[in-house]
Amino acid sequence: MKNIISAKELISKLEKNDNLVVIDCRFDLINRTYGIDSYKKGHIKGSFILDIDKDLSSPTKEHGGKNPLQDPLILKEKLEKMGVDNDTTIVTYDDGDLNGACRLFFQLKHLGLKNVYVLDGGITSFVKEGGELEEKVNIPSCTGKEIRPNINNGLVVPMEYVKSKLYKKDTVIIDCRANERYQGLVEPAYSKAGHIPSAKNYFCKDLIKSDFENGSLKDIEFLKKFFKDLNNYDEVILSCGSGISACVNSLALRELDIPHKIYIGSFSDWISYDDNEIKTGQE
Repeated sequence: MKNIISAKELISKLEKNDNLVVIDCRFDLINRTYGIDSYKKGHIKGSFILDIDKDLSSPTKEHGGKNPLQDPLILKEKLEKMGVDNDTTIVTYDDGDLNGACRLFFQLKHLGLKNVYVLDGGITSFVKEGGELEEKVNIPSCTGKEIRPNINNGLVVPMEYVKSKLYKKDTVIIDCRANERYQGLVEPAYSKAGHIPSAKNYFCKDLIKSDFENGSLKDIEFLKKFFKDLNNYDEVILSCGSGISACVNSLALRELDIPHKIYIGSFSDWISYDDNEIKTGQE
């Protein structure tokens, strides 16, 4: 796969240590300190941490959703202190569920960086393969590195754009959350339940193996079958709750070379507008 690196490959690269930066991005929707707590208990040796709420998201406002994109230039400065430039190979990882790792992957692509990979199976697979962990918190302190950003705003769309695409025959809006959240049967995170009108449900966890020790993302043939109906549309827009799990589907679509955009604000932004309709049940 083009955007994924195995634990064995990463261990080999770490031994060479050739302009490589590894970043921990573990995340839990409900326990918002899970990432930093997990990092302190043990992380890939030499890896830094970027927290989704504190580092990868800009401050929450009335609109924009729960996890709006961090200012790319702020992210650029954080990365430079980790030793990143345009030639650096960056590997993002989490537990293997891909949520945090893919959100970071997406933001690095949005910034214009090219040598970016997600660790298949996350830290779970890394440990199985004998990779070395440490508890020491690594503080970014590098100087002299510079990233020349090439920000790709074509990867994201705002709420107004999504609203203009509702029920358009040539466009599919995808909701990447669990089906019970999509249908509005449960909603653990937000004040309203349901989904954006006309959205189709493609649950991100359906793309992932249950045993992270043997990797995360299912094989290409499965992905082709899972997303086969997308060939009927000219445009694909991904959404979720706050622009995190949509990035898992985004990684899969990149493997299939299917162009798409992400509505980063997603459902948490959509419901912040009182006049936006919310659908429940299956569509």
